Amino acid sequence: MHDDLISKAKAWLAEDPDQETRDELAKLIDAGDVNELSARFSGTLQFGTAGLRGELGAGPMRMNRSVVIRAAAGLAAYLKAEGHTGGLVVIGYDARHKSADFARDTAAVMTGAGLRAAVLPRPLPTPVLAFAIPHLGAVAGVEVTASHNPPRDNGYKVYLGDGSQIVPPADAEIAAEIDAIASLNDVPRPESGWETLDESVLNAYLARTDAVLAPGSPRTARTVYTAMHGVGKDVLLAAFARAGFPEPVLVAEQADPDPDFPTVAFPNPEEPGAMDLAFARARATDPDLVIANDPDADRCAVAVKDGADWRMLRGDEVGALLAAHLVRRGATGVFAESIVSSSLLGRIAEKAGLPYEETLTGFKWIARVDGLRYGYEEALGYCVDPEGVRDKDGITAALLITELASRLKSENRTLLDLLDDLAVEHGLHATDQLSVRVQDLSLIADAMRRLREQPPTELAGLPITRSEDLTRGTEQLPPTDGLRYTLDGARVIVRPSGTEPKLKCYLEVVVPVAGHAGLPAAHARATELLAAIKRDLSAAAGI
Repeated sequence: MHDDLISKAKAWLAEDPDQETRDELAKLIDAGDVNELSARFSGTLQFGTAGLRGELGAGPMRMNRSVVIRAAAGLAAYLKAEGHTGGLVVIGYDARHKSADFARDTAAVMTGAGLRAAVLPRPLPTPVLAFAIPHLGAVAGVEVTASHNPPRDNGYKVYLGDGSQIVPPADAEIAAEIDAIASLNDVPRPESGWETLDESVLNAYLARTDAVLAPGSPRTARTVYTAMHGVGKDVLLAAFARAGFPEPVLVAEQADPDPDFPTVAFPNPEEPGAMDLAFARARATDPDLVIANDPDADRCAVAVKDGADWRMLRGDEVGALLAAHLVRRGATGVFAESIVSSSLLGRIAEKAGLPYEETLTGFKWIARVDGLRYGYEEALGYCVDPEGVRDKDGITAALLITELASRLKSENRTLLDLLDDLAVEHGLHATDQLSVRVQDLSLIADAMRRLREQPPTELAGLPITRSEDLTRGTEQLPPTDGLRYTLDGARVIVRPSGTEPKLKCYLEVVVPVAGHAGLPAAHARATELLAAIKRDLSAAAGI
């Protein structure tokens, strides 16, 4: 076993084009570090519908240039098999460690394979890449990003020519092409021959951002903005300036790209502590709202003043607010969301006489809905301009929520007032999440198995009226690893995360509200029910 591991590592080392990972691997081989070598050579990073994502480092279980070159070569082979020889592949990248190298390697591989490659001019938000694909008539796009993962991670996201992310069976077909690459020496990588795009593609994206706003709408709301050490700042500031909003006050410590994300434990606005600096800035400047992007700016977080202090709105709250705003503006078309998001969107769409669809988790599914006008997911992802960007877009979402805040401000109201109105009209839809991060992935499989073998019959004293194992699929949904429980006045979905070592449980309770006077009691009841569901679900899953 030991000799086999060392010979595998040496074979990998012989092909590794990156001096940094070569040195790292050589040290491990010289030290005979069996544990670390085993961790890196126990398999290969699996290419799936999220593309690739993992920790940077040497070896097939890490993100590195060797793994990326193989992924790019597999994608190129897939595109050629689909009849796209000579087609254009657009490549974008964020400001994480190695992102620019991975983008350049991808361009070289595409060029060597007989495709045309064009790279965005610098680190830019993921939505700019999603926009560029249909805008330039590309057959595919690649974004090098690990979004809001920890600093030591990077990733590789693949889009097809319709501008939306890959779904089965394309992921498995690309993975098979990647597996078929015997040696990196078989992959031609010329030194030049691809195009580096100029500012015109970004200018075309910015020109489209205007389209999400209503002509002549109020543009008065004042914002504090954090880019969370990512790539969002320049594009968001340009979009806000074009729209005529007051210039956002920046959280200076987090404004510029920094791949080490020094001020946050996790660069995700949903994680505890990530918004502390933004809230401090808000206390000092008293804006109308706080806006945050995640590092690749495809997500948008919103915080509002609630009583004496600031609080983050849940993705479901922002999702409902944007929907209500679009309905009031007379939007037509399909409203869509993933199954883990709040059922309030369905109520808003139904009342407005608009079609509504539920999809599996992820924008790769939401973006595929026919006739989509607006789609959102509870994890802070909003698609408000599907004609321009068939993916979540934290820049246009920020514009739209700031327009809504401006309109409400002109009526002496706030986002919280509108949320109260929606609760009175449709019932209070309160959501929460039970999310368990693990070191050992088998704990997630154990929890799912336990729930399948001994499903709970009630949670928080509410009987479970319907229990569905989503691996079997439903009339509306393809199969996925998840469980859905319908209760009297509540809903629970349990699924392993697709991008992180987490088990995620999505909880929603719906409490009827007797007018505005009944809101405090409804909120208290919802809080109590969610806490009880969390407690009972934890016990049932053994987590």
